[in-house]
Amino acid sequence: MRDFQTIQNTTYDLIIIGGGINGAGIARDGALRGLKTLLIEKEDFASGTTSWSTRLIHGGLRYLEYLEFHLVRESLHEREVLLRTAPHLVQPLQMTIPLYKGAARGYWLIQAGMLLYDILSFDKTVPSHRMLSARKFQNLFRTVRSQDVVGAAQYYDGQVEYAERLCLENILDAQAAGATVLNYTAVTALQRDENTATIQAIACEDQLTGQTFTVQAKGSMVVNTSGPWVDEVCQLGRAAGEAKPIGTEQKMGGTKGSHIVVDPFPGAPQAALYVEAASDNRPYFIIPWLGKYLIGTTDLKYTGSLDHVKADNDEIDYLLAETNRVLPSAQLSRADIRFTYSGVRPLPYVGDKKPGSITRSHILFDHSPEGARNLISLIGGKLTTYRQVGEEMVDLVYRKLNRPAPPCPTRKRTLPGAIAADSHTIETMIRRYTPTVDRTTIQHLFRMYGAKAPEVLALVDDAPDLGDRLVPYLPDIKAQAVYAVRSELAHNLKDICRRRTTLAMLANYGYDALPTLVATLKTHCGWDDAEGDRQVADYKTFIEQNCLPDYRIEAQAQASKTEVYS
Repeated sequence: MRDFQTIQNTTYDLIIIGGGINGAGIARDGALRGLKTLLIEKEDFASGTTSWSTRLIHGGLRYLEYLEFHLVRESLHEREVLLRTAPHLVQPLQMTIPLYKGAARGYWLIQAGMLLYDILSFDKTVPSHRMLSARKFQNLFRTVRSQDVVGAAQYYDGQVEYAERLCLENILDAQAAGATVLNYTAVTALQRDENTATIQAIACEDQLTGQTFTVQAKGSMVVNTSGPWVDEVCQLGRAAGEAKPIGTEQKMGGTKGSHIVVDPFPGAPQAALYVEAASDNRPYFIIPWLGKYLIGTTDLKYTGSLDHVKADNDEIDYLLAETNRVLPSAQLSRADIRFTYSGVRPLPYVGDKKPGSITRSHILFDHSPEGARNLISLIGGKLTTYRQVGEEMVDLVYRKLNRPAPPCPTRKRTLPGAIAADSHTIETMIRRYTPTVDRTTIQHLFRMYGAKAPEVLALVDDAPDLGDRLVPYLPDIKAQAVYAVRSELAHNLKDICRRRTTLAMLANYGYDALPTLVATLKTHCGWDDAEGDRQVADYKTFIEQNCLPDYRIEAQAQASKTEVYS
């Protein structure tokens, strides 16, 4: 139950606006260190940049090209932290870089980068790099284009298949530590006192009911982690009777990154490829992901709507063409696309600078010179370094509050779902729930929920039908939908299909699962027919606005016209 009256009457030390991975990490760190913490997110947790990433926990090999050694070292350290504290979600991933004659990045340059990468990851628990001759590379990767190949580099980084759940586990751990976390709550105004140069209150609106309420911010630190929306939040911070917002200079200059998801295809690599695109020399990835292949990303200047971002037809064709170039037997076309997604990186504004050269490092921007002494905005920030951002931000919050900062616990504290892949618990649950629940499903649940998987399975004890699959070809079961609503702050089909599970990405844009999902939620979560119909309509609108390719929508519209006139 969302108790807005209590929230209005509570004094918070830390108020966070934005519930992506960085906001979640700051909320967790702050709550664990004793700050009375409130997090506000206008949509669902992880619904912005976090859910539209390449799902890598990586050091950023490419950043060496721009001499960002500190960022690479920081990222490599945080990769190790996550491999240790979230072993169920973050796994090592081998990368292979094919190297070709005449490429922008030659063999010796890449080898030098690999040596430096190893030096900067001196404390790593994954193997060091190795260089492959052309002959060895061709023997290992027989379907990769061999013309002009001079060798390859292999190294390890990390993959987080369920990036949204990494964010969610930080949210839930923050909540367990005493933080109040609200999704679907929009900030409508930052009420600023010009005399004290502080934000005194934050006006909010519950997006689920329309109810309005005000959070008192006098004596609080307000942290703006809204990602690409940082400038929009600052626009809300006007002093009484003034037209001027907090700051007048543009701070964000995000770039758009798009991905496609395809089924396994002829010549598909068994391991991840990191390839230089022939058309623009930009590196991109071809990555095995949950039985499919994730291909991306683009890097384009973006000035459009931040609320509805979609991979356009040209980006899709670019990724298909570049994949077909390096894997000639693939012959991928638009018909092979199973899902697309696109997001905006929350990068600093740098004018006309080349998108790929914009720093990926983060900035903690103190708005004191702009008349808001208790506001800090996060500019930049990566999925990989969210924990470090949280530590730095909470340290700064304590300094601004003139209070000594307790030690940061998140370097060693595991996330709630942390569990070893060979844990005896997994074996016990398989014995207990087989054959009621398929063994493949049980393994899947532990891979997704980790140590929390028994809580999902426990729902089957009281309602055996919840052990049934949502779609025949995926291991997800009905219990996951009910668990999302009851225990994971999910409110709608978008939350369930896109961020608590991967049904949207793996089950025909989620459409195949909708009838069973709605029936399950009617039976177990109190939905009626009207609610089910509304949810389905909202979900389809979301998919069309963000994920369904324009060419497919146009084809459907043309088919409908033809049907009308026939």
